[in-house]
Amino acid sequence: MANYERTLSLINKDIEYFSKINKKDIKLVIVTKAQKVDSINNIIDLGYSTFGENYVQEAIEKIKTINKNNICWHYIGKIQSNKIRQIVQYFDWIQTISSLKHVKIINDICANLNKIMNVCIQVNIDNEESKSGLSINELEKFIEDIKNYGNIKVRGLMSIPSKTNALKGNENSYKILKLMYDNLCEKYNFDTLSLGMSNDYKLAMNNGSNLIRIGTLIFGKREYEK
Repeated sequence: MANYERTLSLINKDIEYFSKINKKDIKLVIVTKAQKVDSINNIIDLGYSTFGENYVQEAIEKIKTINKNNICWHYIGKIQSNKIRQIVQYFDWIQTISSLKHVKIINDICANLNKIMNVCIQVNIDNEESKSGLSINELEKFIEDIKNYGNIKVRGLMSIPSKTNALKGNENSYKILKLMYDNLCEKYNFDTLSLGMSNDYKLAMNNGSNLIRIGTLIFGKREYEK
């Protein structure tokens, strides 16, 4: 049994446990940044079909090579205006929305392609300068500004809490985000809280996350670096 097959089995047990506690399904996005196509195909052969990528050109090469209609691709990297057309063309979800300018461009391109794009709004929950995303105080106005774009479906929130909080098991940021998410669900019918990665996914699920993004824990050290 491959190491990642065993790891995926353990992750699935954690997902099953927290799904029962939270009384909601939790989804896994397998992050394949810097992984080769052969490794991704091995994961697909195990029955997994939802993957996340950070780099547009790298992702497009993989998506074209794998060429399977049943695979769902999430874009989880920083958005650059000159790459938006490619992101819209090749991805099913964009999890890193935080710019009204980008929303307008995405909506226009989707309209031309007759496509609805699933998006999550990125929240910089710990206000870290090194990370993109909106502050909690900016969030609701932004949602109001973009809610009527017809080719964008806002599914919920995405965030990456600070590594310090994750390593120390500090739940404050997670609880704040969950409270905000719950309030927004009632008003905007959101269904996705994308929170939790390899180092904090249990902490995230314990605080209501229903979509976790895991790569390093599954694959180990990346096979190559960008």
